[in-house]
Amino acid sequence: MTANEDDWIRPVIDPTPLADPTVRRLGTDELTAAEVDALRALLWEAFESDEDPFTEDDWEHALGGRHFLLEQDGRVVAHAAVVEREIVVAGRPLRTGYVEAVAVAPSLQGRGFGTAVMREATAYVRGRFELGVLGTGSHHFYERLGWIRWRGPSSVLTPDGLRPTPDDDGFLMVLPTRSTPALDPTDPIVCGWRPGAVW
Repeated sequence: MTANEDDWIRPVIDPTPLADPTVRRLGTDELTAAEVDALRALLWEAFESDEDPFTEDDWEHALGGRHFLLEQDGRVVAHAAVVEREIVVAGRPLRTGYVEAVAVAPSLQGRGFGTAVMREATAYVRGRFELGVLGTGSHHFYERLGWIRWRGPSSVLTPDGLRPTPDDDGFLMVLPTRSTPALDPTDPIVCGWRPGAVW
C-alpha cells in the first residue's frame, strides 16, 4: 500500500519539557513489596467502574519493564509502565516500548497526575525504542504528548498463525522516536501472542 507523503510518520522531537521530577522511575525488580501492593490497589480501583476491568493478565503485562510512579503524601496516586515488545509494521519488526497500566486514583483524576507519569513514560520510550505503542479509547489525552492514531488493520501472531484483531482497530496509537523508520499509518500492524488482551 502506498500513502501520500503527508501520511508517512516520521521521527519527531518532542517540544514538551520533561515531566515533573517527582515522578519516580523504577524497574519491576526494584519495586518493594509495599509498592507492589500499592500499585495493585491503585490499578484495580482505577479500573473498577471501567467496561473492561483490570485483570491479573493485565498486571502481568505491566511487569518486566519500567514503572513511572507519582506519589502524594506517601501514597502512589498515578502510574504508567513501559515494557519491551516486538511489534511488526508492514512486515518490519520494530523494538517497541509498549505502554501498560496507566492509572490515576479516581479521587485525584483531572489534576495532571496522569499527564505527569505519561510525559515521563513518553520521554523514556523516545530515548530507548524504535517505536512506542499503546491501546486506548482516550486519544486526545495521548495526542497532546505526541502519540498518533494508527489507522491500519491490526493482527496478532498466534501459535496457529496470524489472526486479525478488528476489535482493536482504531484504538491503537504509536509514538515516533528518533530511530523510527518512515511508517505508513495505514499499514498492517502485528503484535505477538500473550494471555489476556493481546494489545
